[in-house]
Amino acid sequence: MAVLNLRPLAGGRILRGSQPFGLDAAATSGFLAEHGIQAIMDLRSELERSLVPWLVADGAGGSDLSTHDAGASAAVVPPAVELIHNPLDPNAIAGSLQAVETAEDLGELYLGWVRIRPQWVADALRPVARGKRTLVHCSLGKDRTGVISAIGLLATGGTEDDVVADYAATTANLPDVLEVMAETWRLSVPSTPAEYFSPDLMILQSPEAAMRHFLAGFAREYGDVHSFLREAGLTAVEVKSLGSGT
Repeated sequence: MAVLNLRPLAGGRILRGSQPFGLDAAATSGFLAEHGIQAIMDLRSELERSLVPWLVADGAGGSDLSTHDAGASAAVVPPAVELIHNPLDPNAIAGSLQAVETAEDLGELYLGWVRIRPQWVADALRPVARGKRTLVHCSLGKDRTGVISAIGLLATGGTEDDVVADYAATTANLPDVLEVMAETWRLSVPSTPAEYFSPDLMILQSPEAAMRHFLAGFAREYGDVHSFLREAGLTAVEVKSLGSGT
């Protein structure tokens, strides 16, 4: 298998995608090298990471990963790929996933994450601001990844229409991603009900209206994306680097 729902953003400075389904150490090394990935921003909870971990080869057989939590210092020696754990557990913070019934509910859920965890957003974009080609991912590569991708696109010069189009592009990929996700959970947690992965659930959809609701709320509450990122914890130099593409 592979990283699914994968695509580049911001001129290739950001890659967004799902978790690494079924990649062994050799396949992981090949994937990272093929895409020139210098940092992995893993937005998943500890439980999610334990079900689908990143596997890497030791020594000369492939790339080594330097692993740390967001905000921690780490010496990374090339050709190592920096693996950064920057978790957001949707079940543990603002809003209930089960309460999402409309596209607007979904967009409001995203706003709640940003309101409560602005530093999480800044930490997720810091490697990009420091010039690393960064893979941003969660489990499906839809919601947490969608929020970081949206703000990253705006910060690097994308328009709101660019953001909405990118978010909605996930729709075509969801059947495959949900099928693989359901299989993964059935193997690891056999008691998981099949309806948890039903494409009829709004929480498992990617409608344009959800992202437009999020963007309208973000603009109303925070105004300029660069000001938001400075307040959230990026330095002025890092914010300028995002905006300038350097």
